[in-house]
Amino acid sequence: MKYVKAFISEILWDCSWFCSAMYERENEQRQNEEERILQANNRRFNSLFEYPDNSIKTSKYSFFNFLPVNLFEQFQRLANAYFLILLFLQLIPQISSLAWYTTVIPLIVVLSITGVKDAIDDVVKWLPGLPSLHLKRHQSDQQVNNRSVLILVNGRIEENKWRNVQVGDIIKLENDHPVTADVLLLSSSEPYGLTYIETADLDGETNLKVKQAVSATSDMEDNLELLSAFNGEVRCEPPNNKLDRFSGTLSYLGDTYFLDYERLLLRGCIIRNTDWCYGLVVYTGPDTKLMQNSGRSTFKRTHIDHLMNVLVLWIFMLLGGMCFLLSIGHGIWESNRGYHFQAFLPWERYITSSAASSALAFWSYFIVLNTMVPISLYVSVEIIRLGNSYYINWDRKMFYAPKNTPAQARTTTLNEELGQVEYVFSDKTGTLTENVMIFNKCSINGKTYGYSYDENGQCVPKSPSNKVDFSYNHLADPKFSFYDKTLVEAVKSEDPLVYLFFLCLSLCHTVMSEEKVEGELVYQAQSPDEGALVTASRNFGFVFHSRTPETITVIEMGRVRVYRLLAILDFSNERKRMSVIVQTPEDRVMLFCKGADTIIYELLHPSCAALSDVTMDQLDDFASEGLRTLMVAYRELDKAFFQTWIKKHGEAWLTLENREKKLALVYEEIERDLVLLGATAIEDKLQSGVPETIVTLNKAKIKIWVLTGDKQETAVNIAYSCRIFKDEMDAVFMVEGTDRETVLEELRTARKKMKPESLLESDPINIYLARKSKMPFKAVDEVPNGSYGLVISGCSLAYALESNTEFELLRTACMCKGVVCCRMTPLQKAQVVDLVKRYKKVVTLAIGDGANDIGMIKAAHIGVGISGQEGMQATLSSDFSFCQFRYLQRLLLVHGRWSYNRMCKFLSYFFYKNFAFTLVHFWYAFFNGFSAQTVYDIWFITFYNLIYTSLPILGLSLFEKDVNETWSLCYPELYEPGQHNLYFNKKEFIKCLLHGIYSSFVLFFVPMGTVFNSERSDGKDISDFQSFSLLVQTTLIWVMTMQIALSTTYWTMINHAFTWGSLGLYFCILFLLCSDGLCLMFPSVFNFLGVARNGLNQPQMWLCLVLSSVLCLIPLMGYNFLKPILWPINVDKVLNRIHFCLKHPLPPPVQIKVKHPGLRRSAYAFSHKQGFGALITSGKTLKSRAFTRR
Repeated sequence: MKYVKAFISEILWDCSWFCSAMYERENEQRQNEEERILQANNRRFNSLFEYPDNSIKTSKYSFFNFLPVNLFEQFQRLANAYFLILLFLQLIPQISSLAWYTTVIPLIVVLSITGVKDAIDDVVKWLPGLPSLHLKRHQSDQQVNNRSVLILVNGRIEENKWRNVQVGDIIKLENDHPVTADVLLLSSSEPYGLTYIETADLDGETNLKVKQAVSATSDMEDNLELLSAFNGEVRCEPPNNKLDRFSGTLSYLGDTYFLDYERLLLRGCIIRNTDWCYGLVVYTGPDTKLMQNSGRSTFKRTHIDHLMNVLVLWIFMLLGGMCFLLSIGHGIWESNRGYHFQAFLPWERYITSSAASSALAFWSYFIVLNTMVPISLYVSVEIIRLGNSYYINWDRKMFYAPKNTPAQARTTTLNEELGQVEYVFSDKTGTLTENVMIFNKCSINGKTYGYSYDENGQCVPKSPSNKVDFSYNHLADPKFSFYDKTLVEAVKSEDPLVYLFFLCLSLCHTVMSEEKVEGELVYQAQSPDEGALVTASRNFGFVFHSRTPETITVIEMGRVRVYRLLAILDFSNERKRMSVIVQTPEDRVMLFCKGADTIIYELLHPSCAALSDVTMDQLDDFASEGLRTLMVAYRELDKAFFQTWIKKHGEAWLTLENREKKLALVYEEIERDLVLLGATAIEDKLQSGVPETIVTLNKAKIKIWVLTGDKQETAVNIAYSCRIFKDEMDAVFMVEGTDRETVLEELRTARKKMKPESLLESDPINIYLARKSKMPFKAVDEVPNGSYGLVISGCSLAYALESNTEFELLRTACMCKGVVCCRMTPLQKAQVVDLVKRYKKVVTLAIGDGANDIGMIKAAHIGVGISGQEGMQATLSSDFSFCQFRYLQRLLLVHGRWSYNRMCKFLSYFFYKNFAFTLVHFWYAFFNGFSAQTVYDIWFITFYNLIYTSLPILGLSLFEKDVNETWSLCYPELYEPGQHNLYFNKKEFIKCLLHGIYSSFVLFFVPMGTVFNSERSDGKDISDFQSFSLLVQTTLIWVMTMQIALSTTYWTMINHAFTWGSLGLYFCILFLLCSDGLCLMFPSVFNFLGVARNGLNQPQMWLCLVLSSVLCLIPLMGYNFLKPILWPINVDKVLNRIHFCLKHPLPPPVQIKVKHPGLRRSAYAFSHKQGFGALITSGKTLKSRAFTRR
């Protein structure tokens, strides 16, 4: 079995997976692996299976494959292939009516410019935040592959490179170092072989997780002799992308041990709070779960690119039809007339008949009419995209000053696609939020704390001057901020309920404390909420200092107090609370509990009824601000009652059947008649402007789905905070099924409520779907009967994404205003994006900041990376990058919309001007015996697209604005035309063609009528070919200039210079080419001697120019005037509203804060792992030094 070093992403450095087609066979072989077998410390045995090494490759091109691969990609554009064919035709002298270099030079220039741009994109990547630093992908590969790793070789630890790690090696990992490959944990520096890891690059969660070594090897610790002698054989599942699953067996010394996910350290994790650990390498390089989850990159091309390919094919067919028609005309003319005039027009020797001449005429006209698809089209498109990319880079309003980082367009090919987005898929942590939990407010005994007050007791906005001074507490965390000084005064006054409140926060948790430097405590929390609460209690004088399996040490207002830990009533998703039972130094037995407010409320003593009502109202206020709330309560226990209860607890703990259920019943016996202390409100700090941005995008009819690896409660809370979900929604559906049938039923139930008729066979959409036998097809939009949201977990999503249920998921989700998918793997994120792409046929955008977002960023049409807390992984894989989510509305509604509008105007005008220019030859063919003679001077043909008409349209395409950025953001409805591609589509192309045919007809026959049998004022004849050619081309240039002037709505000095300057430049070049000196020096090249001077001084010439211009412009002006009146679209109404506002400014609206009371959403322990309390009480999470009492 041969493995491949695929073009994959290295999450920690760069993230672009380009799989080459030449490796498909090897990839198929890898997928056929049924079971992985390996033996520790036996490279010879493992080499028999030809497992890949640990090296990676992120660059798209190499020195050897650049030319063929890049040319292959470029010639996917039909126009490039068309001009290559045209070049070969021009090399045939019998049919060539234009010199070969008129095609080969532009073609080489286009291919070279695009090739250089692609090479730069592949080799050099700009690093946001470091404007002066460029990271070369090839160098990045070397840096990653050459990282140092400690490998056990022949009883010694040797330093080697990552690339040289092989399956079966035993490696040593150290604190704060990334995991080199997917390894089986053998032993560690911690008791019981535990190792702490951070998995932000895998699932976006920054809280710590715990892994435990295999019991058979944990006692080896760092004994190199024992580790070297270890020869266990592992049989496990083949490489796969399931981040949360692993199964296998370890055979060692005659025994077999079961291996699960808790024994595996994955590449992409960071070792934390663990001095060292040893692991057996199971998967390397492309086989690691991280790389298996890295989505495959495709060559991203815009919808307009695809449309242009179709249009080029249409033009090619039209061109072939015209050439065929003209060749038939040529054959008829030669047969009827040309044959009899051979004395004047002799046939060439190779022409034996009129049919042969007709066949050659076909190809001659194919060359003459080739400008219907000018190659300069693609050069101009690249220049326009490049210019619009620089606007993004230069936008000061997307510059993030704290990080000194501007927005960055990392690709120049997707700008206009930004103006067509309908679905946005967003990560949560670090993208919508700042990934920072802040203790914001609290309620103690019915009094709210957390607002800032001035000296007169008036509530004022928070400011640094109002910040509470914690200098009295030398153990306070300097990064903690609070603005209500009355709470500090309550603590200092030793208010008993305030005392108990903070004592509960300092005792009721599973946080681990580490004091690396005396006086500097570092907390490692399973849940970021817990970390925020323990830090708050620390600052207010109740410092959690350390713990052992039996005790918790707290420094209360400077006094060291040791509480005996009697029991931890652990958290679970069903309980939504946790409790601790401690014995105080005064020998009192106390239970402290915190959890979801709706749960705690039911457990309170009746005497707390009045206080609980007040507290619940305060929780409503907290929830309306988007804060994560929970209640805090306590109970003093009778010792006899506790002794009876602890026996029941022990019996339930030792039960093998239904242990969780029996424990829950035992917990309920003691967690009752609680005394309410208060409530906390934690801010999962949203990035600035996130709610406003989402509301604005929703107004632009952009749907936003949140795809996150976090737990359901966290994701839902954030969805409400940032206005993806709203309290006034009719319903939010929860899909939590654990099998396919249940998930399908839940989805159909939701769809039945949103649109009951959608389940009937008579529904028009179901009838439409029944006719569509081919999958996938375009799913039509369905309108629900209200406003709904959908929440689905990763487990349910696994079934929903199966082939026979995925369309049901899509129909249900697309009818919802907001969708939240939680507990997702990176691959599932990419699959959801792909699902919408396949069936909805709309433009999708994915935005994220972590390595776990790379799959969806690559899968979407547009990938946006946030430079956030989780590093640069997503940024390096993205098409666009910036630092704050709020910049997305500016990227789409301003830059995206402008880019789309400009590109559409450019294409409409470009096709029109070339149709009008080229089709004149068609009309002329009927007057020249279908001889493939050109109307224009050869130099005019050369300069028409290159000089005369290139700058005006570039000026329009780079500077055009129908409305300014302020109106673009105030009226998001202006974004709608791009979503439906209204400004340039096949219908608009047909209009351009018809307009071009009409204009070419006018441009030929009006000058023809003008010069036919005409004389100058002195009696000399002007009915010659050169005068006619001059008049046609001058009229054409004049008409094209007027057309571009009418299409321009935003004039700048550059537009004026380009538009009128190009017209003036035409006349300057015209007089130069017709000058006596040039024509006398090179008579064979320049043969229009004196034509400009003699032709343009005739009044009938100028009259013809004016008449032709009027006839060409009247249809355009009439259509532009009547269209908004007779066939208005929504954007026309918005533009009318804007124009009215400009003339009649309205007073600014008064902002009224409306409170929407809704469901309280507890935020407790959303990232908390069940069972951690048991680990604490068993001592398995504690370092040896933690057992020493102070």
